[in-house]
Amino acid sequence: MQKKTATVHLLILDPSQNDAESMVSLLRNSGKATRAHRITSEEDLEDALKNSNWDLFLARDLEQEFGPDDALATIKRMDKDIPFVLLTEEYDRERTVNIIRAGAQDAVPFEYKDLLVLVAKRELAALEDRRRRRTLESHLREAEQRCQLLLESSKDAIAYINDGMHIYANQSYMEFLGYDDIDDLICIPVLDTLTPESQERYKEFMKAFAEERKDGMTMNCTARRSDDQELAVTMSVSAATYDGEACTQIVLQPEHNDAELEEKLKQISSQDLLTGLYNRQYLMDELARTIAEAGKNNQTGALAYIALDNFQSIKHQIGISGTDLLLGDVAALLKDNSGEGITLARLSDDAFCMMCMPCDEKGMAMLCEGVRKAVDDHLFDINGRTVPLTVSIGVAAITENSPKAEDLMGRAHVASGDVKKLEGHERGNGVKVYNPADYETIEESNSADAILKAMEDGRFRVMYQPIMNLRGEGDEHYEVTVLMLDKDNNEVSPFDKLPPVGRDDAATRIDRWMILQTIKQLASHRASGHDTRLFLNLSAETVQDKTFTPWLSVALQAARLPGDALIFQFREGDANNFMKQAKEFTKAAHQLHSKVSISQFGCALDPYNTLKHIEADYVRLDGSFVEEVDKGDAGKEQLKAMVKGLQNAGKITIIPDVQHASVLALLYQAGVNFIQGNYLQAPSPAMNYDFGAG
Repeated sequence: MQKKTATVHLLILDPSQNDAESMVSLLRNSGKATRAHRITSEEDLEDALKNSNWDLFLARDLEQEFGPDDALATIKRMDKDIPFVLLTEEYDRERTVNIIRAGAQDAVPFEYKDLLVLVAKRELAALEDRRRRRTLESHLREAEQRCQLLLESSKDAIAYINDGMHIYANQSYMEFLGYDDIDDLICIPVLDTLTPESQERYKEFMKAFAEERKDGMTMNCTARRSDDQELAVTMSVSAATYDGEACTQIVLQPEHNDAELEEKLKQISSQDLLTGLYNRQYLMDELARTIAEAGKNNQTGALAYIALDNFQSIKHQIGISGTDLLLGDVAALLKDNSGEGITLARLSDDAFCMMCMPCDEKGMAMLCEGVRKAVDDHLFDINGRTVPLTVSIGVAAITENSPKAEDLMGRAHVASGDVKKLEGHERGNGVKVYNPADYETIEESNSADAILKAMEDGRFRVMYQPIMNLRGEGDEHYEVTVLMLDKDNNEVSPFDKLPPVGRDDAATRIDRWMILQTIKQLASHRASGHDTRLFLNLSAETVQDKTFTPWLSVALQAARLPGDALIFQFREGDANNFMKQAKEFTKAAHQLHSKVSISQFGCALDPYNTLKHIEADYVRLDGSFVEEVDKGDAGKEQLKAMVKGLQNAGKITIIPDVQHASVLALLYQAGVNFIQGNYLQAPSPAMNYDFGAG
């Protein structure tokens, strides 16, 4: 799409009015209609950037109160996509390198007029390409969202099938057949949703469709709902693709449609059921739309990532039910202190988000300061107990130069985490605005690239913590974790440094690095006579990676290691969020003779529902169960009931975070299989625990 006008909007930083005019004339004489503004101060530049859209910034490298480095820093801080060209008095290689590293596009001697014209035209063309790309990406996202929205909002019951199995169904289809969860439907052949009399007609119908490939072919049949109710329907079929694979679309036209129920289901799908706020998926969709709007209309917005400080400790103190009450109170407090025009969402267990458009990061920071103070001053009464709570809030601007939604969320997340680095805020309870210029160097360990570089530089460590069989059997098990040395040589988890979303490649690369390191050490350790098995924690990204198990098979063969030496462990939350992929991963792992464990178990509203779909061998309970044992009989009975339920389901249980011997008798009586924690041994770089002595 061409610009409506070819006029170049130019910013100039030059102490000389005459020299500034000469640059404007130079561009005009080269065929560029030019409108210019000469910058005189930082305030002048900020006002110009906020109120207008600019195409090029030319800055003289002369001594002045507000210099080119300051101007470039302001552009980066406000996250504006404006080509920046430094005009030097003479060619200086070191100066050129430094200014380009800082974010400028080029440095040209002021006297090289012909070179300046070429550089200006190049950067203007590149800017137009970036703007065109943003517009096209916005159109593509909108088209994809419209297609998905058409499917989801359609009153017709629509599904996609492959080899007779459901691979997708919209809400109308699931509602019509009486299914609440798409994962339940995916496991059922289409034949099983029809009465026996209709099944033979369906087979002949699909055979005819396969031969004729005529879209819109129809047949009348009787559908059988999950509650065995029978309904007459008309089924139509067409060729389609889903996730890039050829499949068949089927449409069921029921006799009656409940439009009110469909609208209610649509509303529920965008809500977090615990707090009533918008959920993560809705927020990410809205953020993507807002970024696109900012790019098209030159508007500015802001996003705030609100992290609850010390959340895990609070969760252990008040339990799961108490935590739910606390999150509900926090949501209500955010509603009372956010005002109109603010989109509120719950992003995860310990994080909320606020988004506003139009506004700027300064206005959002002021609003967030009010939220921070309101939370700090509020007395949260949970089951008669006062719980102190603070929040660390990171703010990121939404501009025409913003990255995609996942990366922008990562910016706000990083700023939230860096609140603890501010003086006087070591425990959080503060607000920090993300300045892109502060996070450009890879050495800051705040990006996926920085983390992967740390891995390549040998700053990753593999740690082993023993898991002991409480039944007295001599099994040797360790859980493997990965730590990274940051720039201050502190040991941190690389996954804690990754943005909360959009981290697919980095997470899978870390997982594969960890596995290659551990299977080499394990093969050597087993060769010395130890029958040792390792629990390997996998990210949600690896669980979804269809190339992982083929890669693992090759790695095991190269290490001459049997598959049953490894137990792959992923979190209950990841299993529920990616149920289909987790189920497929579990099946593939079992084919390699490896076992599967689910960690942080027991936090879902219906934890046993996970085990209905995923054939896990081990279940590692959430650490909060051990914490609640010390609080009285209620916690003990809850733990016993959970362990008994898992035993009845045929699962091997693991209790983590065992810190002292006083709970061992209870765990033994409850029937727990394995224990883990610092009571046995803290994570160590070597597999050196004496299981015989334990």
